[in-house]
Amino acid sequence: MVDNLEIVREARPHAAAGPKLVVSGLNFYYGDKQVLHDISLAIPPNQITALIGPSGCGKSTFLRTLNRMHETIRNTRAEGQVLLDGEDIMAMDVVQLRRRVGMVFQRSNPFPKSIFDNVAYGLRVNGWMRKRPLAEAVEHSLRRAALWDEVKDLLHESAYKLSGGQQQRLCIARALAVDPEVLLLDEPCSALDPIATAKIEELMFSLKETCTLVIVTHNMQQAARVAEHTGFFLHGKLIEFNRTEVIFKRPRCKETEDYITGRFG
Repeated sequence: MVDNLEIVREARPHAAAGPKLVVSGLNFYYGDKQVLHDISLAIPPNQITALIGPSGCGKSTFLRTLNRMHETIRNTRAEGQVLLDGEDIMAMDVVQLRRRVGMVFQRSNPFPKSIFDNVAYGLRVNGWMRKRPLAEAVEHSLRRAALWDEVKDLLHESAYKLSGGQQQRLCIARALAVDPEVLLLDEPCSALDPIATAKIEELMFSLKETCTLVIVTHNMQQAARVAEHTGFFLHGKLIEFNRTEVIFKRPRCKETEDYITGRFG
């Protein structure tokens, strides 16, 4: 595999900043079972990085290690190093880490609260410092999630009254409320129709100005549409990581080509 750091430099020749996240020699275990094997890659800032591969190949597990979400599951452990702007995430306060690296899950999980309180909850528990009125902060987050115009007259209605796509964007608004530097999205469109999927993809494009995004997706067309870089996982290993155009048009590994062309998966 080509040095991922070189790939990042080539993609951003005028960028002063280095990679946002650098993963080196990451191994992951559920009990005695190893499910990630020596994963190393560098994720560039203010871009979308997609992770593809068949079910059970380790994509979502890898995503969860980037903000230590795996620590919520008993009898798991990660070995290796993950650096966020050069700082070891394993040495960080986990609450602070998750403020900087937010996550949105496959299925929307709004709280049994109003639309307003869903977003306000994220602000309150993640260190809202009263720099602006709460209502203004909630509006700002909903605007960033491209949801404000649809819900501004429904703020005190139950979040469960929203459509599936709207609920997912509400969860994104909740994650965005604390201004994360990185947003992890685990198959955010898997349960959505094409119209809702298009809105989520448009949202991802708009967020790149202020956020680095890493998305797990089973939809290869989606990866090709939205991502600047793509990583292909298989059997817990990162087989290939490169610019998306290279992965889909000129893959360097036979396993990648076989997956892209539908020979398996």
